[in-house]
Amino acid sequence: METTEDIKLSSRSPLADAWAELQAHADRGEPLQPAAYRLAYADPEFLLRRETRGIRFQLELLKPDLDLDQAGVASTIVVYGSARFLPPEQAAGQLAAARASGDAQSLRQAERDTRNARYYQAAREFGRIVAAHSLTRAPDDRIFICTGGGPGVMEAANRGAHDVGAPSVGLNIALPHEQSANQYVTPDLCFKFHYFALRKMHFTMRARALVAFPGGFGTLDELFEVLTLVQTRKVKPVPIVLYGRDYWQRLLNWDMLVQEGAIAPEDLELFQIVDEPAQAWDVIRTFYDL
Repeated sequence: METTEDIKLSSRSPLADAWAELQAHADRGEPLQPAAYRLAYADPEFLLRRETRGIRFQLELLKPDLDLDQAGVASTIVVYGSARFLPPEQAAGQLAAARASGDAQSLRQAERDTRNARYYQAAREFGRIVAAHSLTRAPDDRIFICTGGGPGVMEAANRGAHDVGAPSVGLNIALPHEQSANQYVTPDLCFKFHYFALRKMHFTMRARALVAFPGGFGTLDELFEVLTLVQTRKVKPVPIVLYGRDYWQRLLNWDMLVQEGAIAPEDLELFQIVDEPAQAWDVIRTFYDL
């Protein structure tokens, strides 16, 4: 006669057994030895081989996609910007310490960080504006703040959504210096990526707008990827907003690109430059008649 335990064992799937075996090794602190007989989908050594990179691409595409669909996240406003800009209160504290120390280099850096903290504050305000609007909409019409999930401008935009009790998305990246997600991303909407390409794909898949605050190589990479996709009509046109006129005009000579024939004059209409969080939102709201 079948016992209750027999029934439980017979109802368990091979997948559950495979992962239970991995968990048992982890709990005991035992290394896994390569095993030809181990099920392929439960074999870490196999999944991490160079030849299985394509499978990892698929998994990194699929996992966030399924979870975001389940959470009802269909539309996002993506916010890019420097990970190095500090909250105003932290910048002010460092400036006071630098002045007290009398160290000229520390003082110059603290003064720069204090100046750039305005971008953190602006990104936080923009995140709050978007999230406050979203909370007034039906669930299917909500727009979620989405960032790279890290510190600086990314943290600020997530924080703005958090300020009004709205969820927000973070697409974090594994880096050698171990960047971790900021504390304001909604935990169930926080994803970690290994591949930059898959992460950037997820930025664009649900994006109804892009707002680029001042930043470095990563911000420029992400900005020009979207500009190129829209210019070449690989994606539908979306509002692309550059925040901080002085920063972007000093960094990029857009008119020179037209003068040299590198881009068409109409390509300058692919983006708008603003200096206030409310202006950035007005560009998006006007585009979609919200």
